[in-house]
Amino acid sequence: MAKTQLGARVDQDVAELAKRRAADLGLSIGDYLARLVQDDASGLRARAVDAAARFLAEHQSVFDEAEQAEHAPRGANAA
Repeated sequence: MAKTQLGARVDQDVAELAKRRAADLGLSIGDYLARLVQDDASGLRARAVDAAARFLAEHQSVFDEAEQAEHAPRGANAA
């Protein structure tokens, strides 16, 4: 498939983040951006966010209990 060059201006921190993420994934910037657009257009990102929200809603009590236990004073549960 023929490639088309696009131009975009972004903040320096966004550009650096994109470069690092692309490198982490072993992709060129262009391939990384293409993947992001394809994931967004296909609804993959929205489905992933929805799935994460459902997971958190279903298991929030487990996270709350773990956080409370982490902040409980030592010996608070001693008999």
